[in-house]
Amino acid sequence: MKVIDLSKNNSVLNKYMSELRSCDVQKDRMRFRQNIVRIGHVEAYEISKFLTYSQKTIETPLDKCTINTYDDEVVLGTVFRAGLPLHQAFLDIFDEAGNAFVSAYRYYIDREMSEVGIKVEYCASPALDGKTLILVDPMLATGGSLELAYEALKSKGTPKRLVMACVIAAQSGIDYLQKVFPSDDIVLVCGTIDPVLNEHKYIVPGLGDAGDLMYGEKI
Repeated sequence: MKVIDLSKNNSVLNKYMSELRSCDVQKDRMRFRQNIVRIGHVEAYEISKFLTYSQKTIETPLDKCTINTYDDEVVLGTVFRAGLPLHQAFLDIFDEAGNAFVSAYRYYIDREMSEVGIKVEYCASPALDGKTLILVDPMLATGGSLELAYEALKSKGTPKRLVMACVIAAQSGIDYLQKVFPSDDIVLVCGTIDPVLNEHKYIVPGLGDAGDLMYGEKI
């Protein structure tokens, strides 16, 4: 799996990321969601560079011209609920894409809340055979959610290409996915990479619970 860390080059993405992480700015849910969207736009643009292009002839009001456009049939997949703003960001860019959704949630196996399990309850997707699947999830902690989401989506067919995107990834989650997806043809695009998970499997320094910050606390 090829990993692209967008934070290695200075860009406006750093501004969006600083606001996502800030305890003060996080109080504004709408701004938090919008920053996820803005990061998604940046990532979608970067991912567009990995698609397959061919030259087409376009007729303008004055003449004909040629332009390279991508040929991939794109399907955008995401994990409920935190993935929804990031999914919308990608749909803004790949506006003709098909859409796939997986409901997955994490739960603690032990009383100390140090061992995490993930349960998939729902999967809806168009046929994936021969498609380019872009699977997005804001927080890549252990890597389990993306792995299980992909396994669930494979029941709808085998994509020609898999690209994954997250806003913040833990290094251990990346290490895990590189074992699950050893092929260099698979790409993971990250807004940034954080070093560790804490004892409750949250990314540190991270930003907290992305879903709660987007939509409010759950019970």
